[in-house]
Amino acid sequence: MKSLKQFALKSATGVIAIALCSAGLMPYSTQQLESVIEKQLPPDFLPQKQNNAFKEGEVLSYRMHYGPVNAGVAILEVKPDLIEVSGRKVYHIVGTGFTTGTTDWFFKVRDKYETYMDKDALLPWMFVRNVNEGGYKFSQNYTFNHYTKKVDVGGGEKFDVPAGVQDMVSAFYSARNLDLNTAKDGDIFTLNCFLDKEIWPLKIKFIGRETIETDLGKVKALKFRPIVQKGRVFKKEEDLNVWISDDDNHIVLKAQADVLIGSIKMELTKAINLANPIAKVN
Repeated sequence: MKSLKQFALKSATGVIAIALCSAGLMPYSTQQLESVIEKQLPPDFLPQKQNNAFKEGEVLSYRMHYGPVNAGVAILEVKPDLIEVSGRKVYHIVGTGFTTGTTDWFFKVRDKYETYMDKDALLPWMFVRNVNEGGYKFSQNYTFNHYTKKVDVGGGEKFDVPAGVQDMVSAFYSARNLDLNTAKDGDIFTLNCFLDKEIWPLKIKFIGRETIETDLGKVKALKFRPIVQKGRVFKKEEDLNVWISDDDNHIVLKAQADVLIGSIKMELTKAINLANPIAKVN
């Protein structure tokens, strides 16, 4: 059975680096987008979803800890300019995760993730992943065809996917628009994500409401617990927790994973150009 434990580790320097900044759009990217966004289909072929949680120009910065050590930095950026392709508007969202200080001496990380996400449907058209972790390097370039419900991973390989499937970055932004106003303790939210040639059914459980200390001050938060499989990485289901702002932004304020070999923590240090006021407590 697939579990979020594997997803969390693949993301440890990536999505606990949900982490991510970049140079601008590469020329080949627009060509690839044009090849997958079909002009002949009506604009309302895909579902319309309202986005009130984020806007162009948003930047989220995070400090990452491994145990007591400040181990790295993660940045998520919604590029300020929308891309127009085949009559559709597309967000370009980029992230980088990189190690700092002593961690950078013995295990250098330079990870970069990008998603090209439809503005109206909040679905990814393309996902680009470039990983450099301790000298181990690999790249991925996936195109999502939501008309045929297939993902092209290159090399002649295509995979069937369910409607509404996300990549590992677009999933974060899509989930920020979930209606959580009436969420009750124990409620479970599910999102399908395509990663490493597999469908990952991501499930998170709502735990409750708290007020937590952040670099931005005291902030009202919603606490979630991804449902994970106990075993080689996590001792207990409770070992992975995420706090998001209890406002219309739904930004991650803190994430903490207690794994068998230590503790990993991510904390928000800066938030620029948010779409809504943050839920600070005076």
